[in-house]
Amino acid sequence: MNEIGAELDISHAAVYRHFPSKYSLFRQETLRLSELGVRVVRLPEVARNWDPQRKFDFTVDAMIGAALANRGCGALLRWQHRYLDDDDRRVLLDQVATTEAALRDRIEQMRPELSDAERSVITSALMSVITSVCDHRTRVPAPELAEILATTCKTIVGTTLPTMVPADTDLPAVRRHHHELVMFRAVELFRTRGYPVVSVEDIATASGLTSASALYRYYRSKGDLLTAVFHRRLDRITTAVTAASDSDPHAALTQLIESYVQDSISEPGLSFVYHAESANLPAADGATMNHRQRLAIEACAQFVTAARPSLPPAHAQVLVHAALALVVDLEQLMGTDHPECGAARIEHLMSDILLGT
Repeated sequence: MNEIGAELDISHAAVYRHFPSKYSLFRQETLRLSELGVRVVRLPEVARNWDPQRKFDFTVDAMIGAALANRGCGALLRWQHRYLDDDDRRVLLDQVATTEAALRDRIEQMRPELSDAERSVITSALMSVITSVCDHRTRVPAPELAEILATTCKTIVGTTLPTMVPADTDLPAVRRHHHELVMFRAVELFRTRGYPVVSVEDIATASGLTSASALYRYYRSKGDLLTAVFHRRLDRITTAVTAASDSDPHAALTQLIESYVQDSISEPGLSFVYHAESANLPAADGATMNHRQRLAIEACAQFVTAARPSLPPAHAQVLVHAALALVVDLEQLMGTDHPECGAARIEHLMSDILLGT
């Protein structure tokens, strides 16, 4: 609360006059964002005379406008809602579900031939693209940014998803070295519970270590472990860039997409933790990670501009951020509990975003 007061140039006592606790401030702002989502997807009375395309355009434009207006705090809704109490989280999830249901209804009116699973995937993809603007600070004027996102949403809603292929459930288990197993278990815990509330003891127990002190044989601290997670995720992008060696720009971009998606789904949760826990990185590592990410995004954007020469580099970077956000969100629609999505559909939608086709 002292830090919040300092940012506002008021005393922490003045902050407490408005909010009894830091949680109450967090709760109010997070639920404000989820309630805003419900409000912006409501159609006006005159919309009863609109065709499905106009209803969809209105909804998407309103959602983009809300995302841009709340760009600085959108991470609360996108990544930090795990820290809400159970009752508050239920309210938030109900509001998010209402927003998604309205968007899904607009899609159904436009494309009634789609299956429920296809509408679910496309809805999630649209939400990813729109809210991805809260994940970065790429310098693009707001009107241009809104146009980029709206155009991308139109591409996605008109796409034809590839047919789902049953997943191979008989793949051999991956053998992990001790330090990799510790990271794997830590990512699972950070993803479900959040970095601040996961202890070294929790990670050691999940990793099958005999004691918490045994973890320090592999990582100097919990912060050091989180830094290693961030390096691992950025290594995935670097690997994908290196793998994209085809001389044809479109083919090279396709190689990059396929490599990144395959690596990402082999370690589910890695990208989520990267996006959600950046504020918890040790201060000494923050600048290094920001530099590495900027280089990684620029490298990916160069593949996009090679395939689309008329696209400004900054616009390409916006699309790269949107494509990476898509992977994070659609990974959660994979597996036996959510069979509607798979690697082929994620790759297809990433291609839609980056190539605009």
